[in-house]
Amino acid sequence: MQGQGRGHVLVVAGDVAVRRRVVQLAPSANVAALAMVPGSVLLGSDVPCDTVCLDGARDPNTVLTRLRAAAATRGPLLVYLSGRLTVDRRGGGLCFALAGTTAGTVRYSALPWEWLGAELRGRPAGLTTVVVDLVADKSAWPLLQEYASLPVSESAEVYGVVCPPAFAPAAAGAAVSGYTRHWIEQLRRGPGRPANVQVHALAVSAAALPPGTLVLPTARELGMRPGPQQEPGHPPQAHAPHQSPHPEQPQQPAAAPVSVPGSASALVPAPVPDSGPASGYELVRGGGGDPRPFIHALAVDGRHEEAAELARMWEEHVLRTCGHASAEAIGWAEIRADLARMASDFPSATRLWISAGQARLARQGAGALEVHAAAAGALYCWAQLRDRALVREFGPDLVALLRVLPLPDPRHLRLAERRLEALRIADRPGALHP
Repeated sequence: MQGQGRGHVLVVAGDVAVRRRVVQLAPSANVAALAMVPGSVLLGSDVPCDTVCLDGARDPNTVLTRLRAAAATRGPLLVYLSGRLTVDRRGGGLCFALAGTTAGTVRYSALPWEWLGAELRGRPAGLTTVVVDLVADKSAWPLLQEYASLPVSESAEVYGVVCPPAFAPAAAGAAVSGYTRHWIEQLRRGPGRPANVQVHALAVSAAALPPGTLVLPTARELGMRPGPQQEPGHPPQAHAPHQSPHPEQPQQPAAAPVSVPGSASALVPAPVPDSGPASGYELVRGGGGDPRPFIHALAVDGRHEEAAELARMWEEHVLRTCGHASAEAIGWAEIRADLARMASDFPSATRLWISAGQARLARQGAGALEVHAAAAGALYCWAQLRDRALVREFGPDLVALLRVLPLPDPRHLRLAERRLEALRIADRPGALHP
């Protein structure tokens, strides 16, 4: 820590975003609220840090000077930008509009977006976080959709939202925007600070963002990241961000909540389809600061990689916080199982459902409804497998699980046993293969 040097927080308010004389985004309010949070909390680091707030700047060179000084720090760095994105009509590049920027003065009064990446590019990986709460104007939005992202620098982790130009704000007036407000609320809940990706997921899920909002990182960018590691200068994430875990009681009703940090009841049993076995638990939209609605929305939107990655990160956080055998950990394994099913990744879904069923059986006993739901999910996904090797790999564990349960429909067990037996017969020497 001592050799790492001081940390730095740079908070910048750009130009206000207005639609039909109604304020959509008030950067000054966002910056004022963020400035009330201690720099150590914003950074997630105990190293000494400096905080610089820029509000009302009109000269891009002034912002560049502050940005360059921030990038030169040896310790962890957080850059927060709130305001309006626009386009330099002559150069065609994205710009961060500063106070008073108009369509005719962009070239002289706005900060070219590429300057941000250029200053951060030389920093070591793992020490830089950029958080943005932006609105794109009509000239910038088509360019953002072409990029399908908002590039900054490969050495920086970028989190945030860019709202489209034509949206009505949730409330008129210069109020703190939903995304920034919920980001701050997650940091204040303590005692343990969640990782930035978790704070981001919670803020997005609770912010009531306009339809079409660009959420960063995108699925492609998140999939390119390595697994979560302890960042230099950041303490281990060893505590639940919202509450102490409480033990699950045996024989819970099927709709009882799965306790995760900040959770609301967001898992309910799926109905048993008439044509086949149940698919286990379905993710449904919950409320409050729960990350699961956001994860579910990503999966429904077809962004399966991003949904799976966020769920994996939350599961790892819960494993560190509550332990591998906890009800919370089992619940997140079930979430990952159903995300895999939604993505038609039936091998992963089968493995995860079997593992969850075995863990719940050991914890709750054969009569618990959650055990039956997990077994039904495993059976459904196993039945979708077409690879004979995978069927043989998962079949014995699935059958062993089904055999100890008082199944309401014995045909499910017979189905699995007959399928395995058919494979054994086909594998005998001299057997005819289809």
